[in-house]
Amino acid sequence: MDTKPAPFVPPAPTPRTTPPSTLEMMRIVYRNPLELWGEHTYNEPWISVTGIGGPLVIANDPGLIRHVLIDNAKNYKMATVRQLILRPILRDGLLTAEGEVWRRSRKAMAPVFTPRHIFGFAGPMLKRTLDFVTRYEAGGMTDVAHDMTLLTYDILAETLFSGEIAGEPGSFAKEIDRLFETMGRVDPLDLLRAPEWLPRFTRIRGRKTMAYFRNIVANTVKMREERLKRDPDAVPQDFLTLLLRAEGPDGLTRAEVEDNIITFIGAGHETTARALGWTIYCLAGAPWERDKIEQEIDAVLAREPDPTKWLDAMPLTRAAFEEALRLYPPAPSINREPIEPETWNGLYIPKYAAVLVMPWVVHRHRKLWDRPNAFLPERFHPENRDRIDRFQYLPFGAGPRVCIGASFAMQEAIIALAILLSRFRFDATSQTRPWPVQKLTTQPQGGLPMQVSRRA
Repeated sequence: MDTKPAPFVPPAPTPRTTPPSTLEMMRIVYRNPLELWGEHTYNEPWISVTGIGGPLVIANDPGLIRHVLIDNAKNYKMATVRQLILRPILRDGLLTAEGEVWRRSRKAMAPVFTPRHIFGFAGPMLKRTLDFVTRYEAGGMTDVAHDMTLLTYDILAETLFSGEIAGEPGSFAKEIDRLFETMGRVDPLDLLRAPEWLPRFTRIRGRKTMAYFRNIVANTVKMREERLKRDPDAVPQDFLTLLLRAEGPDGLTRAEVEDNIITFIGAGHETTARALGWTIYCLAGAPWERDKIEQEIDAVLAREPDPTKWLDAMPLTRAAFEEALRLYPPAPSINREPIEPETWNGLYIPKYAAVLVMPWVVHRHRKLWDRPNAFLPERFHPENRDRIDRFQYLPFGAGPRVCIGASFAMQEAIIALAILLSRFRFDATSQTRPWPVQKLTTQPQGGLPMQVSRRA
């Protein structure tokens, strides 16, 4: 008799069976784009239609995704709709810059994200996590989503900025929520590809929040510049110093420096925070998986003090995190637009088409995954990992614009999970009713209120 429990199926919108009206579609896209997609989207290799903003191609086939993101990437620019949403926030930061501006920024940042540098961050990541978890000693209810925002902000501040970000972490977390609530949504005018100068009334509330973040950047830069003038040899050689030293006629402009700082302060920690929260939630729904991971973590921590080795030493923990990234990809949509029309395997992709590569859909596609809506970390166990096509699993994107911080995030996540789960257990209660909502990242609407208790 098979006594293996049925897999945990965490919440997700049910695919639509009828297309929405134009007005309904605009409402859904503003409220939660994840609720827009229908059964065909999760079953077909691609979908090509004409929407209210023009031609739309949804790319689900791994071969087509590879073609768009790698093989013919030179023919694809960032999609107009995406840029209309993100550029008011990030301007010429790494996520939104294109062409020569993007190449300059990527080159300037590359030294910070080499394996040697990332290993060097493991100690500070561990220290910040150990300091952070003391808040759980008394047990009780906590919002894990909010907590993970604070934790990953602490880690980002310590590793990339050596603890020298202006501003107070508590207010920072509230402002991040406000930023994504106001600025991080698709406005109906974006769908219509209205020009940038036309005001987006849904984002007017976000101007104060944007001013808050720009002020943090200005003060952070000022503090570091004063240190560089006083004693340049004593200044930490971190991300912030590297960017400031890359400024100049052959490097970055001052505006590009500031845009990249706000990109990493505003978004650099957010994706990892969301993935950690969803992982802890999914493990609470699958306690049999959590038991195995707790045993693995306990065994590794008992014999291996070096946190740089934990990622390789904890394959079950890593698999759970990767499965949570599959179910709730922090960046649920990758948007491109062809510069010139082309045909791929009989699919005509017209100029100006919005080409959507959506990890949210690809990661739940019926033809690519068995039981796609279930939380099954075994998919990513070492003996199974090679069966997953590189282009059916895209938590960090792919191609030239693959996330520069992917290795940083993986190391950070495993260190955080190792410490959190070695000491505490997080359980869902009747108050834990998250609903995935797309606001730039895949966020749990209502947060993740959970009961935390000391492990026996």
